[in-house]
Amino acid sequence: MKPSSIAILSTLLLLITLANSEPSKDAFIQCLKNQANMSPKPISEAIFTAESPLFMPTLFAYFRNSRFNRTTNRIPTAIITATHETHVQATVICAKYHSLLLRIRSGGHDYEGLSYVSNEPFVILDMFSLRSIDINIQAETAWVQAGATLGELYYSISQKSKVHTFPGGVCSSVATGGHFIGAGYGNLLRKYGLTVDNIIDAKIVDVNGKILDRKSMGEDVFWAIRGGGASFGVILSWNLKLVTIPEVVTFFNVDRALEEGAVDLVHIWQEVANKLPEDIFIRLKLQHWREHANKFMVRFVALYLGKTDTLLPMMNQRFPELGLKQKDCIETSWVETTLLWQDMDPKQTNLLLDRKTTSTFGPSPFKAKSDYVKTSIAKPALFELWKKANNTPGLVMEWNPYGGRMSQIPESETPFPHRAGYKFKIQYWYFSNDTLEPLQKVYDFMAPYASQSPREAFLNYRDLDVGKNGNGEDPNVFGAKYFKGNFERLRKVKTKFDPGNFFRNEQSIPPLSAEIEESLNL
Repeated sequence: MKPSSIAILSTLLLLITLANSEPSKDAFIQCLKNQANMSPKPISEAIFTAESPLFMPTLFAYFRNSRFNRTTNRIPTAIITATHETHVQATVICAKYHSLLLRIRSGGHDYEGLSYVSNEPFVILDMFSLRSIDINIQAETAWVQAGATLGELYYSISQKSKVHTFPGGVCSSVATGGHFIGAGYGNLLRKYGLTVDNIIDAKIVDVNGKILDRKSMGEDVFWAIRGGGASFGVILSWNLKLVTIPEVVTFFNVDRALEEGAVDLVHIWQEVANKLPEDIFIRLKLQHWREHANKFMVRFVALYLGKTDTLLPMMNQRFPELGLKQKDCIETSWVETTLLWQDMDPKQTNLLLDRKTTSTFGPSPFKAKSDYVKTSIAKPALFELWKKANNTPGLVMEWNPYGGRMSQIPESETPFPHRAGYKFKIQYWYFSNDTLEPLQKVYDFMAPYASQSPREAFLNYRDLDVGKNGNGEDPNVFGAKYFKGNFERLRKVKTKFDPGNFFRNEQSIPPLSAEIEESLNL
């Protein structure tokens, strides 16, 4: 046989093998219909395949990072836009039966696209239609479905009460499903801790398609889902403990350039921000600001749970170097500050219901990293960092202070371990279509000033580089960095609850090996 004929035959055999190994789409769809045949809402209306004209718009509707908007991506076998809990159950059962990877998407803000991109046959379970919110102000609780966004949650609470809210993030188009499983946080963390510190129940679909609540899933699983990531099941809804806030709060931002003593202020902020009263949260944002002719500057962005008549004396005593003035401050309601944090009109609270991305940057291509800092960075190093960042267009750094409530909760209380002893957390964003080398250089420069052994990272700032140890991905590497000593407990829960590792992604919790499991008598 001629070499060319051998090559053609080999190609044909490969295509036949791939075709046979790809699960049957028709069989999967039929399985969905069979499993959900008693559903009050027809599942057929929630199924989208490549033949549907709405398939691609549905697929790309929740791509929040355009780094993954590539036509070369493998497309999912199907997208199921669940409109009823039975649709979720059917999708889990049928994906498992047909050996399809399940990607679960609620808001699409995961930084590495793990809720909608895969290199193996997969289906997307879209939760965005499961978005009901039931608020009980008298009990100070709320049930919220996983597809509801933070903006929808904040708006709904504000329509019921002017003195209640929930301590979540400041990007209103993030959905509660992904935000909470990664231990979300916002500008109330110094007062009330993380989102997961304020969750009192949940409903989850397990690997067998059963719906469980806190009592039926057990305390170990309930512990694991509050910060352990998308590793244990599909969250249907959360029961939240609402928190109280003053009817009038204060927002401010103050910009400073290098010649205005910006580096000195950043150095002082490190010593002050985590020791201030827990009613105030001052974030640093370092970037090139469009409104300042693309000049690299630091912005002090803050929320204070009170009025300016108590804020200004406190700042003049504790952080006088900032020079905060009355004109810098805006007194308003808490729900309106959520718009101010996004550079939006605070009077248009209906914008919180806009499910499109409300980020200042829009759906741009980006890469993110994170660090935790325990010891203040010396001024010479800050000047060097400033120089490097100034020469890196597209770089944004957000420094978030800890202290307050965060220092009072044990690191084993939830899977999220980064509690007492930390001054602040850094998020690095790098917006670029090109090489990520400039981001890596800044990140490498910061290594001596970040937490050590391990250099810790935040799960919700997903970074696939975190698990690399020189020989490829190692779960013990990302496990230690994201979860520290809680990683082993998470693996034990995973082994009991999902031993076949059906719910998985590139950085999910892996079950223990059979040998380890036996030694632990699991």
